[in-house]
Amino acid sequence: MAVVPLRAGAEHRLPAEVTSFIGRRRETTEARRLLSVARLVTITGVGGVGKSRLALRVALDVRRAFPGGVCFVELADVDEPALIGQALADTHSIRIPPSQSPVDVLIEHLADRRMLIVLDNCEHLLEDCAVLADGLLRALPDLRILATSRQPLGIASEQTLELAPLPVSGAGPLTCSAESDAVRLFAERVAAVRPDFAVTEANLPVVLEICRRLDGLPLAIELAAVRLRALSVEQLLQRLDDRFRLLTTGSRAAPPRQRTLRALIDWSHDLCTAKERLLWQRACVFSDGFTLETAEEVCSGDGIGKAEVIDLITGLVEKSVLIREEGYHEARYRLLDTIRQYGRERLAESGEEAIWRRRHRDHYRDLARKAWERHFGPAQLDWHVRLHAEDGNLHKALEWSFAEPGEAETGLAMATHLLHHWIRYHPREGRGWLAQGLALCTAPTVLRARALWGCAWMSLMQGDEAPAAAMLAECREIAARTGSDYDLAYADLCSGMLAMSRGEAATAAVLYRKAADRCRRLGDHVGVALALIRLCLARSVQGRGEEAQALGEEAVAVCEAHGDVRYRAYALMVLGIEAWRRGELQRAAALQKQSLESNRVMDDYTGCGMNLEVLTWIAGSEERYARVARLLGILKSPPWSDDVSMVEFRWLRRHSRVCEAEAVKALGTKAFSAEVTRGARLAPDEAAGFVLELEAPEEPVPAASNGQVPPLTRRETEIARLVSRGLSNKEIASTLVISPRTAEGHVEHILDKLGFSSRTQIATWLNEQTRNGKA
Repeated sequence: MAVVPLRAGAEHRLPAEVTSFIGRRRETTEARRLLSVARLVTITGVGGVGKSRLALRVALDVRRAFPGGVCFVELADVDEPALIGQALADTHSIRIPPSQSPVDVLIEHLADRRMLIVLDNCEHLLEDCAVLADGLLRALPDLRILATSRQPLGIASEQTLELAPLPVSGAGPLTCSAESDAVRLFAERVAAVRPDFAVTEANLPVVLEICRRLDGLPLAIELAAVRLRALSVEQLLQRLDDRFRLLTTGSRAAPPRQRTLRALIDWSHDLCTAKERLLWQRACVFSDGFTLETAEEVCSGDGIGKAEVIDLITGLVEKSVLIREEGYHEARYRLLDTIRQYGRERLAESGEEAIWRRRHRDHYRDLARKAWERHFGPAQLDWHVRLHAEDGNLHKALEWSFAEPGEAETGLAMATHLLHHWIRYHPREGRGWLAQGLALCTAPTVLRARALWGCAWMSLMQGDEAPAAAMLAECREIAARTGSDYDLAYADLCSGMLAMSRGEAATAAVLYRKAADRCRRLGDHVGVALALIRLCLARSVQGRGEEAQALGEEAVAVCEAHGDVRYRAYALMVLGIEAWRRGELQRAAALQKQSLESNRVMDDYTGCGMNLEVLTWIAGSEERYARVARLLGILKSPPWSDDVSMVEFRWLRRHSRVCEAEAVKALGTKAFSAEVTRGARLAPDEAAGFVLELEAPEEPVPAASNGQVPPLTRRETEIARLVSRGLSNKEIASTLVISPRTAEGHVEHILDKLGFSSRTQIATWLNEQTRNGKA
């Protein structure tokens, strides 16, 4: 039991810091603030995240504010609840008579002192630490307590500070990531055992991946750093799949639970109840986290009742095993990769891994099917967002299906049901999954026909016409043999897309008309809308404006009748193209802006990019060449830039090239480039305002009235706060229900606007604004 004696008076004897303290500026500031307003502050977090180190740093920083002294009590080695009070008494050389309560004796000796007590590692004696802290705080009004625990003490006066792992990635150029706290810690700890080591541009990607794989956990990073005495960074990374065997060389002077990574997680495991351990290992089948509803469905049964899941999740969150995050209308939970790997080993040892992997796959198979059935209509956005949040779990379910004997057809059906998700977010990846399933499922079934035209669609999105044509030919053959009008309709639709990409508008129009007619007979409203949108564009290209106008309006009506937003936006887009071709520039711009606003609501930046291109043509027709140049600049920057679009639209991009050439000629190369650069530097919200030609932008106002910090917009302020919490771009995207590309664009513009080069600088700046009352 390690205790640090505190002598009378204002002398403070705290453990000396023997290694450098990296990062944690925001958390240190917040802990100090909480101590100024609360009498009990508990730093919580997963094992190895640095709670004790932060508590020590805070105690050192605030010691002058406590003339009665500061004492640090390490409880990790205290096994008996009765010894907690004695451990604290020992710091003051107080003898507690057997007949007296430790709390009463401590109250008598500590009366009238303004002092701080640090209770380190309370989690295994939680209730007794809570009773001691409550008793002392009630009797000693000038006392403050700073506790560390994997779980809050749970008393009324407590304020908690949840400590997250160190941020790993920086923003902007890759080399800026070398400034991230996790990389700095790794570099300094490696230099202690290998003085010649330095993070370079060559090894930075490997170092970053090591830190990511270790979740930014300081103790895990420090244990890994020691291994570089014998290994290269590449060898270390290769062996992290077996990290519990690898990371076993901690300091001999450290407590036993901190000498190896396994011992660290064992400590957390031992604190859990039997059912919490069971849920922990079952939850390891998830990848990108999960919701309560999903856990109830996948993890219940065989020892865990469905109604028990909510309490078990709450317990695991409180013990810092599960991390709670804000999702879309509901909380999500995830395991750090190290925690997941530990649980996965336990699950494998139980012999039940295949059972729970199948349960996981079945859940996401059903989710994919429901999404397929509901992707057209008022619930479209909800389903898009839900599937996007489940990307990792969908991949894991597909991997299992294609690897498990006898499950390939289920995997192919699942990949096919996710077609609209792939088209929206991941066409290359979706094509890969469908191709994998098609290679395994070669029988000429309806399922294969459906997968063939879906794979052909995504091949066309990538400009691969030859494989698309071959797949569509096979699809037609199977659909004719099986009598599937549905698949013949979509073979016609995709064949029309192929013809249009080749510039054969007349052929495309015939195929689109056949597809629309088949879909009407089948009652497939989304097929009708998709065919009409494309038929409108084909007729417009042919110069048959009146027919194109009627077709576009019919597509809008179909979408509105079913409450659909996304495809209505595309119908408005093609109507806007036809209006531009007629010279109705004002109407064309209005239609594109209306479409753009819907695409932004749907977070569809592929659609947004097409809107911007058409608005560029319109500006060119109006001879507004500075606007042309700035729109082209916006198109080059995230999140607007995208190399995927409607297949048929690529054929029309010659208009963009003509527009650009005319703008360069009118403005001159230098002025044109300056406007392009100005457009590329606009933040997403500012870019949208420019594109939509809104009135003068809002002037920044004090944060008290709208929550923004000058010179940032409201959204940028919100994102800056998430950056300062250590969230990655992907985590910011999940929290705010935006695409990772949108989050990346916001972060890059914040850095550019503030003149910073790293995310750490954003966090530091925001903390200063907070202290000055501006945030």
